[in-house]
Amino acid sequence: MEKQFKKMKERPLSERPYEKCLESGPESLSDGELLAVLLRSGTRDCSSLELAWTILEKHPVYKGIAGLYHLNLPMLKEIPGIGNVKAIEILCVGELSRRLARATVDLDTDFSSPEYVAAYFMENMRHLETEKVMLLLLDGRHRLLKEISLSEGDCNSAIVSVKAIFLEAFRYEASSIILIHNHPSGYPEPSREDLVLTRRVKEAGELLGISLLDHIIIGDRCFVSMREQKMM
Repeated sequence: MEKQFKKMKERPLSERPYEKCLESGPESLSDGELLAVLLRSGTRDCSSLELAWTILEKHPVYKGIAGLYHLNLPMLKEIPGIGNVKAIEILCVGELSRRLARATVDLDTDFSSPEYVAAYFMENMRHLETEKVMLLLLDGRHRLLKEISLSEGDCNSAIVSVKAIFLEAFRYEASSIILIHNHPSGYPEPSREDLVLTRRVKEAGELLGISLLDHIIIGDRCFVSMREQKMM
């Protein structure tokens, strides 16, 4: 039997995202309904809401709203009804969410706090599919001077040069540094390689007068501070 397509205006008010938002606020909308509002229109064969759920299920591994971080332009354009304009809008939603998450952190904050560091990098790093190592350079009051991408590897490891770390630290006259990297698995437990790198950087910093304050590992909505865990 041929599927009967029901336009959005033919649906009950409770199934219309715009009307539902007006009645109960955006927090009442499901992930699919929020995305449908941004899409504005569907296709001849499906509503904006059905198109939204198709997008949220598109990625072969990452499903739901988190999948938006992992979709790229070619993948989005494989979906009937998604052209350049809608694909770019969806990609910009992901980038906007990352920037909103970081904007909530005050850069005058004392960045020696693992909680602040994790909050600042969580949305940028927890969705990455490869391991990335960042270097944070801090001034004498532990304020962020500069963040530098040191290395990006495969899903299991990234190679880091201790020499490169301290060249950057001297270039920006940092008083102390923090290492931060993600585990694509989502589990932030330090590996043997993480422990070895931390020890090498800490020992070099003690000789050069630039202390390693912490090495923080980002998982999926969780993190480990090696300083707090007394692993350094």
